[in-house]
Amino acid sequence: MQQTPPSQMQTVIIGGGIAGTSLAYQLSRLGMKDILLLERGTLTCGTSWHAAGLIMQLRQSHSITELSRRNVAEYAHLAELTGQNTGFKQNGTLAVARSADRMREYRRAATIAKSFNIETHILSSGEAKNLYPALNENEIEGAFLIPKDGQLNPVDTVMAYAAGARAGGAKILENTGVTKIEEPENGGYRVTTDAGEILCENLVLACGLWTRDLASQVGAVVPLHACEHFYVVTESMKEATPNLPVLRDMDGHVYVKEDAGKLLVGAFEPDAKPLLMKNLPVEQKFIELPEDWDHFALPYTNAMELLPALEDVGVMTFMNGPESFTPDGIFALGEVPGKRGLYVSAGYNSEGFEMAPGASQMLAEWIVSGQPTMDLSDIEIARYHPFQANKTYLFQRAGETLSETYEMHWPNRQRLAGRPARKSALHDRLASRGACFGETMGWERPMWYAPDGVEPKDEYSFERPNWYKHIAKECQNVRENVGIFDLSSFGKNLIQGRDACKTLQYLCANNINVEPGTVVYTHMLNNRGGIEVDVTVNRLTEDQFLVVSSALFQARDAGWMQNHFPVGANVTLTDVTAGYSVLAVQGPQSRALLQQLTDTDLSNERFPFGQSKVIDIGYARVIANRLTFVGELGWELYVPTDFVQDVYDRIIEVGTIYDLKHAGYHTLEHLRSERAYREFFLDLTPDDTPYEAGLGFTVKLDKPGGFLGIDAVAPQKGQPLNKRLVQFKLRDSKPNLHADELIWMNGERVGYIRSGVCSFTLGRAIGMGYVSHPEGVNKTLVENAKFEIEIENKKFAADASLQAFYDPKGERTKM
Repeated sequence: MQQTPPSQMQTVIIGGGIAGTSLAYQLSRLGMKDILLLERGTLTCGTSWHAAGLIMQLRQSHSITELSRRNVAEYAHLAELTGQNTGFKQNGTLAVARSADRMREYRRAATIAKSFNIETHILSSGEAKNLYPALNENEIEGAFLIPKDGQLNPVDTVMAYAAGARAGGAKILENTGVTKIEEPENGGYRVTTDAGEILCENLVLACGLWTRDLASQVGAVVPLHACEHFYVVTESMKEATPNLPVLRDMDGHVYVKEDAGKLLVGAFEPDAKPLLMKNLPVEQKFIELPEDWDHFALPYTNAMELLPALEDVGVMTFMNGPESFTPDGIFALGEVPGKRGLYVSAGYNSEGFEMAPGASQMLAEWIVSGQPTMDLSDIEIARYHPFQANKTYLFQRAGETLSETYEMHWPNRQRLAGRPARKSALHDRLASRGACFGETMGWERPMWYAPDGVEPKDEYSFERPNWYKHIAKECQNVRENVGIFDLSSFGKNLIQGRDACKTLQYLCANNINVEPGTVVYTHMLNNRGGIEVDVTVNRLTEDQFLVVSSALFQARDAGWMQNHFPVGANVTLTDVTAGYSVLAVQGPQSRALLQQLTDTDLSNERFPFGQSKVIDIGYARVIANRLTFVGELGWELYVPTDFVQDVYDRIIEVGTIYDLKHAGYHTLEHLRSERAYREFFLDLTPDDTPYEAGLGFTVKLDKPGGFLGIDAVAPQKGQPLNKRLVQFKLRDSKPNLHADELIWMNGERVGYIRSGVCSFTLGRAIGMGYVSHPEGVNKTLVENAKFEIEIENKKFAADASLQAFYDPKGERTKM
């Protein structure tokens, strides 16, 4: 019998799967009572009911791994806390490798695991067979064991969370479909169901495949797309003993788990099948799609190679169910930009039971306290751009997301589907000069330039990918002569209005109330003093400011600012990214080159570092900023996009005199690392303060009126800090650094590398990472301690410094 919902609730959650029920449970544990969960069918009827129920701790980033670890800790006690058995057991994960490259990936993962005290073991093929007797050891090079991973029963686990939520005071209404969501003029949200309307302050969309279309009713962008996802369950097998670890054969695109004396064999196949929502059955509860043995043949053949016993057993069940996938393979969590009180927990990419409960802990804290209590920057819904809701783009990217789950996770690996989506006005000119393009948030960006006779195509490696020998020359030319970068993908938000300056003064830690024509590097902080936004602010006029972000975080930055604008402030934010193309001309000869093209005096006296002027180049009026992200003399030119081709052509023509060369984003990354310039998400996160990052100069504590986060960050000034960002340089010239390698100090583990590169200027791998020490991290400690960096379970001696190894005083930028 259908129940009539209450007319008003504080928090409404739409979706009765693992995401929705675990959130209701976590909110009730934090003391919230006024919670209503709506499910149009019965609990689990969306996608949770057909999940495989695999539980794995080690993930693609530190923040996501932390959430996964929370899952395991909670699952171990969930039955005890709720009175509902979940079938959870920690039988471990055994990941096998069919190639030497995969074994290297596993050794890197084993190193990362130590950061979290996750027990792991690298095994020989023989040792793997001892753990999994049915394994054909001749098919593998070795294996990687995580003993405390495991599996559970999906339906029972959802029921456990539902029971816990009800016990905590939450209401759950099944057979109550949501038909519409709206934003009343007086705030909050109106949820229309087939049994009545509900007004609420907080609305959470946790409805899997259906989240995208429901969110679009209020203009929210949640880019999800369905894919068919396959597994089979065999007949009973003597080999399927209860304590078998979950088997992952990523090279074979399959996983295998014991299931009540049978084997469940699932796939993340290399040629996935995206599924249009219109092709789903009319009755969208407990959906089962048609079998497709032709599609499943490749992964199942690989499974039989690995487990020959499968050849002699029949299949009881062929499960083909829809799952939702995001464009980047990472789920979407958090408050929707510009929609206060609207939250999303969706897009778990067929890994909802591995991720949703830990994510729900953070989302519950976010809803209750107004902000998350740890770094969630890589999973926030705010990271997406509006174009990513395009259905053609999603159709192509979703399939690649599923397929890439088990592909090699190379450093700097590029996605290929859904391209090209966004191209700068110079794209074709750069392509004709050998640009090899990568993609960030849809933007086609030149990563490196192939010389004549070389194909501009990436060949990946953990040590020396094929582009290294080419960007080594790009780096050298920028350091010695002059290079040109197309940085048009920079995000550009125009902040304007009567209260624009006052608002930015409140949001920014640095002083924004400067003379027009001044560029300010600044951060925006959370209430913990952590860095939420890392931008430059160019004051154009008294009430106009151009805020420049990285392409990756422009949408997130815009959303964060909008969500923190004071209520009633006369201030607006406009995305003007497409209106300006950006050319960075960098290197010792940049002044001489550009002076040939403009009558504006570019001398150090007339145009000092950190200043901005409107100059004429050709027929264009260009905003020229005396800035650098490579550590050399240089300018960033903001050119109206309709004029940029002419400006570019003029620079190239004059540049022949100065040996101007093109340079790409790989070169930008290598050069900025040499100069120890920080990058958001890598070196700066919401868990790091400016003082810990060595950027205390950006914090103006004496600014009238203060700023958001001042109470948390002010006590750090001038005080010993037990965490500091440190630069490292390996003494051995052979190894490379990427990210997540462990930092050892005097034999103790003290941190991990946030970002690393091979420095062609210094002839060694360099990196940055935070060092933690209870007695404080200072210059004396850093210069006198013995540091080692662990790479693939091997330690390498390293020099350490609180300053950059290249031009530590920044003299070259101010020539």
